[in-house]
Amino acid sequence: MVVASPSPTHPEKVQFIELPIIDLSAERSKVINLVIKACEEYGFFEVINHGVSHDIITRMEEQGLGFFAKPLGDKQKAGPATSFGYGCKNIGFNGTNSLSIVERSYAISNDPKMFSSAVNGYVEAVTGLACEILELMAEGLRVQDSSVFSKMIKDVDNDSIFRLNHYPPILCNNNNNNKDPSFLANKVGFGEHTDPQILTILKSNDVGGLQVKSQVDDGDHGVWVPVPPHPTAFCVNVGDILQAMTNGRFMSVRHRAMVTNTSKSRMSMAYFGAPPLDTCLTPPIELVTPRKPLLYRPFTWDEYKKASHSLRLGDSRLHLFKAT
Repeated sequence: MVVASPSPTHPEKVQFIELPIIDLSAERSKVINLVIKACEEYGFFEVINHGVSHDIITRMEEQGLGFFAKPLGDKQKAGPATSFGYGCKNIGFNGTNSLSIVERSYAISNDPKMFSSAVNGYVEAVTGLACEILELMAEGLRVQDSSVFSKMIKDVDNDSIFRLNHYPPILCNNNNNNKDPSFLANKVGFGEHTDPQILTILKSNDVGGLQVKSQVDDGDHGVWVPVPPHPTAFCVNVGDILQAMTNGRFMSVRHRAMVTNTSKSRMSMAYFGAPPLDTCLTPPIELVTPRKPLLYRPFTWDEYKKASHSLRLGDSRLHLFKAT
């Protein structure tokens, strides 16, 4: 469970921009061009007609919401959230450990086989979707080996994780100032950050809260762009590793979750595709040229992961690996 943190202390600009929604059933070359454009401009897009069945999504949502509806004492039996398990934290400006529940099904569910089946089916489906998108990206970048990115998360030793985040509603008290809509509009559920992995595939229920940061028309400060909930779409965002492996052509997008609803919980289901720990990460040769020299030195996922865990949630990391 994620508990809202204090509001940001500095003025922020929120702007409604139409973010890319890409139909994966469209003509392949058109899809590729749209994916490349979205990754370069935003580091974020949504996909529809993605091939992940409604039944797989619904089963996972039901299992997740069923767990979060349990009494706190029952949920804590699935903790602590050190790599795997349940945790209840303020994940505001400094962050906390990832929440992954695949290995705790017996403590999480009254029907562990059903829970495990739902998780396995969902993760298998979104992994396939992630691989499809990564191969579209490689084609669009004109890399000879179109599996250069996807094979890292297909590897049996991949370090990918699946996490459920639950944001309970903030109920207004008539005896205080929490009735003011601005109070809710500025509550941080999960603080500003980039994802360190290759690619994130995210699905949430019909409660808004996700925002991505865009540099459009606001200099270096950027603006926060709300992502309205979509009934069938998956959100896709570029992670730090993909920014490094595209030699800076794609942008690892900064994003956050805000508490914006007073009556209904928000639950998000996030798949983070990551390579094996010992994978040496460096761009394909096609993406390094005299005009576009190597931006980041080669490094392993293990190195980057350790650096990420040593910093605060919102801290930048890639600059630590810049080529000299």
